Parts: sequence; structure tokens; C-alpha cells
Amino acid sequence: MSNGFARQCSHAANEYDRSAEQKNWRGPEVVFGLAYAFVEPGQSLLDIGIGTGLSAALFHKAGLAVHGMDLSPQMLEACRAKGFTADLTQHDLTVAPYPYDTASMDHAVSVGVLNHFGDLRTVFSEVSRIVRPGGIFGFVVEHREAGQEGSYDICPPNAPAGTTHTMYRHGADDISELLANNSFTMLRSLEFPVMHGGGQPLRAMAYIVRRG
Repeated sequence: MSNGFARQCSHAANEYDRSAEQKNWRGPEVVFGLAYAFVEPGQSLLDIGIGTGLSAALFHKAGLAVHGMDLSPQMLEACRAKGFTADLTQHDLTVAPYPYDTASMDHAVSVGVLNHFGDLRTVFSEVSRIVRPGGIFGFVVEHREAGQEGSYDICPPNAPAGTTHTMYRHGADDISELLANNSFTMLRSLEFPVMHGGGQPLRAMAYIVRRG
């Protein structure tokens, strides 16, 4: 379950929160719980792929100023209607630079998004640029075991017959390389189960890393 998955499946933005609850998507709570010890009220947070704001809302309740970026104007409008964000920006996560100044944010998160991208180098390099030294980046990926394929195709619900969408897994070695190349150090990680649209269980990994 993810923000990008909802877009690919042509779900209405105002139905996304209901769908997430029905599928027992707990990525936002997992990342918030792991990150809570490292954030403070009054700090700023950039949510990369904010969607309807499920993850960002928890940080807002903890007193952080939330800024959001997403490709979908419909998702951004649904998030804007909740009235808790400092600002929202439409932008493609694969295109650098992101529309934020260097060292302009205290923290960043990306939850339920990165399994739609095989190459995460742009995301990590831009987060490293935007987040201030000492800040954290919380994110979720679908975990890839040694020897397991890095990608697979699914048929999104409600899509025309024969339509497929490629999903991506990222293993511990992949993440370690991204962290080393972008001045991040590992703080915490936790595996948790996810049910995707086909009803099959996935292994998700939540990470909290610190910008050096």
C-alpha cells in the first residue's frame, strides 16, 4: 500500500485514507514511532510523496511544521483540505533538484513511496542536501532478501485488463550503500508486514537514519 500505488490504481484521492485503513497499512505509525525520540516541537519536516498526509499528520500532532511534496495534484488537494501543512508543492520525485533550499529542513520522511522506484539515488542525494546536519530521514522500503528479484509486476486493482505496474524491493546492502554515499548513519530499523492489492503479504522495512 502506498501513495504512488493509489495513483497508479486510479483510486480517488478522497478514498485513499479509507483504503489504507481497510488494508491495515501501518507504515505511518511505524515510522512515527521510530522517529519520535529524535524530533522536537517547532522543527520542520519534509514529507516526500506526502499523498493525503497520513504520515505527516502524526508529526504535525507532535508539533512539527509539515512541508509536503507529491506528483499528484489530486493527492495534494486532499492533503491541503485537512488544513495542517505549512506548504505543499507538486514535483516529480525522480527530478532533481527538489524545490527546497539546501539545509532548509530539520527532518524528512518518505513512507509508502520508495517501492515504486528502482533507483533511489536521486531521493537520497536530495534529502541529504535539504536536511540539516543532525536531522533524521525516516523511510519505508519493501525488503529484498539475498537472491530475491529486485522487481516484480502487479496488476493494480480497478485497472484495465492486462495493465501491470512494476514494484521494487531494496535489500540491506542497497540501503547501506545509499546511506554511505549520502552522509547518513543508521539509527533504527524495523521489519513489519504489509498486504498489497493482490492480497499477498510483503516484508516492509522502516528505517530511521541521521544526516551527518
